[in-house]
Amino acid sequence: MPVSNRKSRTAKTVAALFAAVLGFGTAAAADSIYQDAVAAKTRSDKDRERDQRDKPAEVLAFAGFKAGQRIADVFGGGGYNAELISHVVGPKGEVVIVDNPGYAKFGAKALDARLKDNRLPNVKHVVEPADDLKLGKETLDGAICVMSYHDLYWVDEKEGWSKIDAGKFLDQVAAALKPGAALVVVDHSAKEGTGSAAAQDLHRIDEAFAKKDITAHGLVFDGSLDVLRNPSDDRTKLVFDPSIRGKTDRFVHRYRKPAAK
Repeated sequence: MPVSNRKSRTAKTVAALFAAVLGFGTAAAADSIYQDAVAAKTRSDKDRERDQRDKPAEVLAFAGFKAGQRIADVFGGGGYNAELISHVVGPKGEVVIVDNPGYAKFGAKALDARLKDNRLPNVKHVVEPADDLKLGKETLDGAICVMSYHDLYWVDEKEGWSKIDAGKFLDQVAAALKPGAALVVVDHSAKEGTGSAAAQDLHRIDEAFAKKDITAHGLVFDGSLDVLRNPSDDRTKLVFDPSIRGKTDRFVHRYRKPAAK
């Protein structure tokens, strides 16, 4: 092989290796944002215990949330996920916990303690009726709904949880996402073919139903993550049953609002 060709080949190989190293460094730096959020010293021991079953670093990396973004935590409960995301988006970003009155009541004690004394200054809690969340149009860089999407199909008047117009609710969330933004949904899986029926008695929902339901509102299915799967869960038990609580088979879906043309 001529010397000139050998030199050219060597240069290309070095350049390729250098690019690979740079690419790896970039990916590692991006992943460290989520690892750092989980490792934040201000987080509670109770939250760290939950990390073992919820795999938040992997889920947040899948969501792809970034510093400076405005993210909605839909039906955010006690704020576990909101606090994690607050570390990801940083002081120039914002997390909006979006609740209806029923869900706000459910998570009130834990959330009040979490937000006490302005502990998380970039987290805001908004409580509005389910049919008028006041999210606006294209105001969000992303959204997440963890183990509460099924509650759109749950009704318990005694607990102050009236029937929700799920379609209207999802339309509002979709409208609030900016073009290209992602909605991540994590929920307890129900048996195939059960649609939304298991939401009432088991607090579960059929994965195929969820995909069809959510994509009917202007969002595109953009992949799934299997880190919360549990094939030993037969999906017939209430999620609060001691034998399965914290170990249910859960799907993690990402939906994306199409980019503007």
